[in-house]
Amino acid sequence: MQTLLEDWGCIRLRRTLVISDIHGCHTKFLKLLEHVKHDPAEDKLILLGDYMDRGLKSKEVIETVKNLVEHHKVVALRGNHDQMFLDAINGQDDYIFLHNGGINTIESYCGLNWFENHSGFDFNRYLEAKDFIKRHYHEHIAFIDSLPFYHEDESHIYVHAGLSPYYTEKDWKSQPTENFLWIRDIFLANKTPFSKTIVFGHTPTINLHKKPDIYFGEGKIGIDGGVCFGYQLNCLEIIAGEYNTYSTKEIQ
Repeated sequence: MQTLLEDWGCIRLRRTLVISDIHGCHTKFLKLLEHVKHDPAEDKLILLGDYMDRGLKSKEVIETVKNLVEHHKVVALRGNHDQMFLDAINGQDDYIFLHNGGINTIESYCGLNWFENHSGFDFNRYLEAKDFIKRHYHEHIAFIDSLPFYHEDESHIYVHAGLSPYYTEKDWKSQPTENFLWIRDIFLANKTPFSKTIVFGHTPTINLHKKPDIYFGEGKIGIDGGVCFGYQLNCLEIIAGEYNTYSTKEIQ
Protein backbone atom coordinates (compact mmCIF):
# COMPACT_ATOMS: atom_id res chain seq x y z
CA MET A 1 0.00 0.00 0.00
CA GLN A 2 2.73 2.45 0.91
CA THR A 3 5.34 3.96 -1.38
CA LEU A 4 8.96 3.22 -0.63
CA LEU A 5 11.24 6.22 -0.29
CA GLU A 6 15.02 6.20 -0.45
CA ASP A 7 16.82 8.44 2.02
CA TRP A 8 20.63 8.35 2.10
CA GLY A 9 20.68 4.69 1.16
CA CYS A 10 17.92 3.69 3.58
CA ILE A 11 14.53 2.41 2.54
CA ARG A 12 11.66 4.09 4.37
CA LEU A 13 7.92 3.69 4.08
CA ARG A 14 5.81 6.63 3.05
CA ARG A 15 3.28 7.80 5.62
CA THR A 16 -0.30 8.83 4.99
CA LEU A 17 -1.51 11.41 7.51
CA VAL A 18 -5.21 12.20 7.84
CA ILE A 19 -6.81 15.16 9.67
CA SER A 20 -10.41 16.33 9.70
CA ASP A 21 -12.71 19.04 11.07
CA ILE A 22 -10.23 21.82 11.82
CA HIS A 23 -13.08 24.34 12.14
CA GLY A 24 -11.03 27.52 12.23
CA CYS A 25 -8.60 26.24 14.89
CA HIS A 26 -5.55 27.36 12.94
CA THR A 27 -2.96 27.35 15.72
CA LYS A 28 -3.87 23.83 16.81
CA PHE A 29 -3.72 22.66 13.20
CA LEU A 30 -0.19 24.00 12.79
CA LYS A 31 0.91 22.56 16.12
CA LEU A 32 -0.47 19.14 15.21
CA LEU A 33 1.39 19.15 11.90
CA GLU A 34 4.55 20.02 13.79
CA HIS A 35 3.84 17.37 16.43
CA VAL A 36 3.56 14.59 13.83
CA LYS A 37 6.66 15.96 12.06
CA HIS A 38 4.78 16.43 8.81
CA ASP A 39 7.21 16.51 5.87
CA PRO A 40 5.45 17.79 2.73
CA ALA A 41 8.15 16.29 0.53
CA GLU A 42 7.60 12.76 1.83
CA ASP A 43 4.25 12.42 3.60
CA LYS A 44 0.86 12.12 1.95
CA LEU A 45 -1.42 14.49 3.88
CA ILE A 46 -5.18 14.11 3.42
CA LEU A 47 -7.62 16.61 4.94
CA LEU A 48 -11.26 15.57 5.23
CA GLY A 49 -12.99 18.95 5.19
CA ASP A 50 -14.73 21.39 7.55
CA TYR A 51 -11.99 23.99 7.60
CA MET A 52 -14.27 26.81 8.74
CA ASP A 53 -16.97 27.92 11.20
CA ARG A 54 -17.05 27.83 15.01
CA GLY A 55 -13.32 28.49 15.49
CA LEU A 56 -11.89 32.00 15.23
CA LYS A 57 -9.48 31.68 12.29
CA SER A 58 -11.30 30.20 9.33
CA LYS A 59 -9.59 32.56 6.89
CA GLU A 60 -6.14 31.51 8.09
CA VAL A 61 -7.04 27.81 7.89
CA ILE A 62 -8.27 28.20 4.32
CA GLU A 63 -5.12 30.10 3.36
CA THR A 64 -2.90 27.39 4.86
CA VAL A 65 -4.84 24.53 3.30
CA LYS A 66 -4.86 26.28 -0.07
CA ASN A 67 -1.08 26.67 0.09
CA LEU A 68 -0.63 23.00 1.05
CA VAL A 69 -2.76 21.84 -1.86
CA GLU A 70 -1.19 24.12 -4.44
CA HIS A 71 2.45 23.71 -3.42
CA HIS A 72 2.72 20.38 -1.63
CA LYS A 73 0.17 18.12 -3.38
CA VAL A 74 -1.93 17.75 -0.25
CA VAL A 75 -5.38 16.24 -0.78
CA ALA A 76 -8.13 18.43 0.68
CA LEU A 77 -11.74 17.27 0.58
CA ARG A 78 -14.92 19.28 0.97
CA GLY A 79 -16.95 19.20 4.20
CA ASN A 80 -20.53 20.22 4.89
CA HIS A 81 -19.43 23.45 6.60
CA ASP A 82 -17.35 24.38 3.57
CA GLN A 83 -20.41 23.76 1.40
CA MET A 84 -22.60 25.84 3.74
CA PHE A 85 -20.18 28.73 3.34
CA LEU A 86 -20.36 28.46 -0.46
CA ASP A 87 -24.16 28.26 -0.39
CA ALA A 88 -24.41 31.31 1.88
CA ILE A 89 -21.96 33.34 -0.20
CA ASN A 90 -24.07 32.51 -3.26
CA GLY A 91 -27.29 33.53 -1.46
CA GLN A 92 -28.77 30.04 -1.31
CA ASP A 93 -29.08 29.35 2.43
CA ASP A 94 -28.01 31.92 5.00
CA TYR A 95 -29.91 30.44 7.93
CA ILE A 96 -28.09 27.10 8.21
CA PHE A 97 -24.71 28.81 7.77
CA LEU A 98 -25.34 31.44 10.44
CA HIS A 99 -26.71 28.91 12.92
CA ASN A 100 -23.73 26.57 12.59
CA GLY A 101 -20.85 28.88 13.43
CA GLY A 102 -20.93 31.06 10.33
CA ILE A 103 -20.71 34.30 12.29
CA ASN A 104 -17.20 33.33 13.40
CA THR A 105 -16.25 32.78 9.76
CA ILE A 106 -17.64 36.19 8.78
CA GLU A 107 -15.66 37.86 11.57
CA SER A 108 -12.53 35.94 10.58
CA TYR A 109 -12.71 37.46 7.11
CA CYS A 110 -14.15 40.87 7.92
CA GLY A 111 -12.88 41.63 11.44
CA LEU A 112 -14.16 41.07 14.97
CA ASN A 113 -15.63 44.57 15.00
CA TRP A 114 -17.67 44.09 11.82
CA PHE A 115 -21.02 44.13 13.63
CA GLU A 116 -19.94 46.76 16.16
CA ASN A 117 -22.37 49.68 16.61
CA HIS A 118 -25.12 47.64 14.94
CA SER A 119 -26.80 46.40 18.14
CA GLY A 120 -25.38 42.92 17.65
CA PHE A 121 -26.17 40.99 14.50
CA ASP A 122 -27.56 43.06 11.64
CA PHE A 123 -28.66 41.25 8.46
CA ASN A 124 -27.83 44.14 6.13
CA ARG A 125 -24.37 44.31 7.63
CA TYR A 126 -24.11 40.55 7.06
CA LEU A 127 -24.98 41.05 3.37
CA GLU A 128 -22.23 43.67 3.20
CA ALA A 129 -19.84 41.12 4.70
CA LYS A 130 -20.65 38.59 2.01
CA ASP A 131 -20.02 41.22 -0.66
CA PHE A 132 -16.71 42.11 1.04
CA ILE A 133 -15.61 38.45 1.00
CA LYS A 134 -16.59 38.08 -2.66
CA ARG A 135 -14.55 41.12 -3.63
CA HIS A 136 -11.46 40.49 -1.53
CA TYR A 137 -11.30 36.68 -1.17
CA HIS A 138 -12.61 35.39 -4.48
CA GLU A 139 -9.59 33.06 -4.67
CA HIS A 140 -10.65 31.42 -1.41
CA ILE A 141 -14.18 30.94 -2.71
CA ALA A 142 -12.93 29.41 -5.96
CA PHE A 143 -10.57 27.14 -4.04
CA ILE A 144 -13.30 25.82 -1.76
CA ASP A 145 -15.58 25.30 -4.74
CA SER A 146 -12.87 23.19 -6.41
CA LEU A 147 -12.54 20.71 -3.54
CA PRO A 148 -13.51 17.08 -4.29
CA PHE A 149 -15.93 15.00 -2.23
CA TYR A 150 -13.79 11.89 -1.78
CA HIS A 151 -10.34 10.37 -2.26
CA GLU A 152 -9.34 6.75 -2.69
CA ASP A 153 -6.14 4.75 -2.49
CA GLU A 154 -5.33 1.03 -2.52
CA SER A 155 -6.82 0.28 0.89
CA HIS A 156 -8.94 3.23 2.04
CA ILE A 157 -11.74 5.54 0.97
CA TYR A 158 -11.49 9.01 2.50
CA VAL A 159 -14.61 11.12 2.82
CA HIS A 160 -15.94 13.85 5.09
CA ALA A 161 -19.11 12.26 6.48
CA GLY A 162 -19.36 8.70 5.19
CA LEU A 163 -20.96 6.56 2.49
CA SER A 164 -24.42 5.12 2.10
CA PRO A 165 -24.56 1.34 2.67
CA TYR A 166 -27.14 1.15 -0.13
CA TYR A 167 -24.42 1.59 -2.74
CA THR A 168 -21.86 -0.97 -3.85
CA GLU A 169 -18.18 -0.89 -4.63
CA LYS A 170 -19.09 -0.38 -8.27
CA ASP A 171 -21.38 2.63 -7.90
CA TRP A 172 -20.60 4.39 -4.59
CA LYS A 173 -19.07 7.37 -6.39
CA SER A 174 -22.44 8.12 -8.01
CA GLN A 175 -24.33 8.61 -4.73
CA PRO A 176 -25.75 12.09 -3.99
CA THR A 177 -23.19 14.64 -2.85
CA GLU A 178 -25.26 15.14 0.32
CA ASN A 179 -24.13 11.70 1.46
CA PHE A 180 -20.44 12.61 1.23
CA LEU A 181 -21.09 15.80 3.21
CA TRP A 182 -23.90 15.02 5.65
CA ILE A 183 -24.63 11.31 6.08
CA ARG A 184 -24.52 10.06 9.63
CA ASP A 185 -26.98 7.58 11.20
CA ILE A 186 -27.45 5.21 8.25
CA PHE A 187 -23.71 5.07 7.67
CA LEU A 188 -22.81 4.63 11.32
CA ALA A 189 -25.50 2.09 12.18
CA ASN A 190 -24.88 -0.29 9.30
CA LYS A 191 -22.04 -2.54 8.29
CA THR A 192 -20.11 -1.12 5.36
CA PRO A 193 -20.37 -3.21 2.17
CA PHE A 194 -16.98 -2.05 0.93
CA SER A 195 -13.74 -4.00 1.07
CA LYS A 196 -11.76 -0.80 1.68
CA THR A 197 -11.76 0.89 5.07
CA ILE A 198 -13.62 4.21 5.18
CA VAL A 199 -11.84 7.05 6.98
CA PHE A 200 -14.26 9.83 7.88
CA GLY A 201 -14.80 12.94 10.00
CA HIS A 202 -18.04 14.93 10.54
CA THR A 203 -19.28 13.00 13.59
CA PRO A 204 -17.24 13.82 16.71
CA THR A 205 -15.76 10.61 18.00
CA ILE A 206 -16.91 11.42 21.53
CA ASN A 207 -20.37 10.60 20.19
CA LEU A 208 -19.11 7.26 18.86
CA HIS A 209 -17.22 5.84 21.85
CA LYS A 210 -17.52 8.49 24.59
CA LYS A 211 -14.01 9.87 24.11
CA PRO A 212 -12.44 12.26 21.58
CA ASP A 213 -9.74 9.81 20.49
CA ILE A 214 -9.82 8.24 17.02
CA TYR A 215 -12.57 5.66 16.66
CA PHE A 216 -11.84 2.28 15.08
CA GLY A 217 -15.00 0.47 13.98
CA GLU A 218 -15.65 -2.43 11.62
CA GLY A 219 -14.50 -1.14 8.25
CA LYS A 220 -14.65 2.46 9.49
CA ILE A 221 -12.29 4.89 11.21
CA GLY A 222 -13.68 8.15 12.61
CA ILE A 223 -11.18 10.91 13.32
CA ASP A 224 -13.15 14.07 14.25
CA GLY A 225 -11.87 14.87 17.73
CA GLY A 226 -14.31 17.74 18.29
CA VAL A 227 -11.63 20.40 18.58
CA CYS A 228 -14.15 23.22 18.07
CA PHE A 229 -16.11 21.92 21.07
CA GLY A 230 -13.10 22.08 23.36
CA TYR A 231 -11.78 18.57 22.81
CA GLN A 232 -8.90 17.78 20.44
CA LEU A 233 -7.68 17.69 16.85
CA ASN A 234 -6.67 14.18 15.77
CA CYS A 235 -4.26 12.84 13.18
CA LEU A 236 -4.37 9.28 11.86
CA GLU A 237 -1.06 7.92 10.60
CA ILE A 238 -1.17 5.01 8.15
CA ILE A 239 2.12 3.32 7.44
CA ALA A 240 2.76 -0.17 6.09
CA GLY A 241 -0.81 -1.18 6.82
CA GLU A 242 -0.55 -0.15 10.47
CA TYR A 243 -2.23 2.73 12.29
CA ASN A 244 -0.85 5.23 14.76
CA THR A 245 -2.78 8.07 16.34
CA TYR A 246 -1.80 11.57 17.42
CA SER A 247 -3.73 14.49 18.86
CA THR A 248 -3.33 17.99 20.22
CA LYS A 249 -3.90 16.70 23.76
CA GLU A 250 -0.34 15.30 23.59
CA ILE A 251 1.11 18.76 22.89
CA GLN A 252 2.33 20.65 25.93
